[in-house]
Amino acid sequence: MKVTPTAIPDVLVIEPKVFGDARGFFYESFNQKAFNEATGTNHQFVQDNHSRSAKGVLRGLHYQIQQPQGKLVRVVRGAVFDVAVDIRKSSPTFGKWVGIELTEDNHKQFWVPPGFAHGFLVISDSADFLYKTTDYYAPEHERCIAWNDLNINIQWPLVKNGISAPKMSEKDSNGSSLARIFD
Repeated sequence: MKVTPTAIPDVLVIEPKVFGDARGFFYESFNQKAFNEATGTNHQFVQDNHSRSAKGVLRGLHYQIQQPQGKLVRVVRGAVFDVAVDIRKSSPTFGKWVGIELTEDNHKQFWVPPGFAHGFLVISDSADFLYKTTDYYAPEHERCIAWNDLNINIQWPLVKNGISAPKMSEKDSNGSSLARIFD
C-alpha cells in the first residue's frame, strides 16, 4: 500500500495495491498489521458503516465531543469529495481542512484521525461510502460544524459537478460555527 500525507500530515491518503485484468480486480481493502505499519499508528477499528447517498447529498461535518472517532473511509460505488477539518484545539493546523476525491475507480482511502470533523459531498449519481471507525457511534456526543463556515472556507466542488445546492439533513443544515465548537 502507498501512504501519502496531505497538507495536514496526520490525515493520510492510502492507495492499496490493486491487481486487475480482463476478469476484474482484487485488492485487500484492510489489513490491521499493514495499516499500523504503513501509517505509524496503532489504532484498532471497532465499527464498520455503509451509507448510500444520491448526487448532491452533503453529510457532515461530523465529530464527537467524547469518544472521538478516527475514520478510514472509501467509496465502493460512485464518487465523493471527502473532507477532514482539524478541530484539535492545540494543533498548529486547527481549523484547516483537506479534501480528496474518492471514487470506485481510484480505490483511494482517506484516513481521518480522531480529533477531526469529517464530511463528504456526493458528486456522482449516487455513491456507496464505507468507513471503519476507531470508536463507537455515540449520538449523545455527536456534533456538527456548518458545511459552509466561512472561517474554514471549504471549497466544495458544487458548481463543477452541476450541484446548485447540497441536499442535507436538518441536523447538518443547522451545524454550528467552528468558533462555537468548544462552547
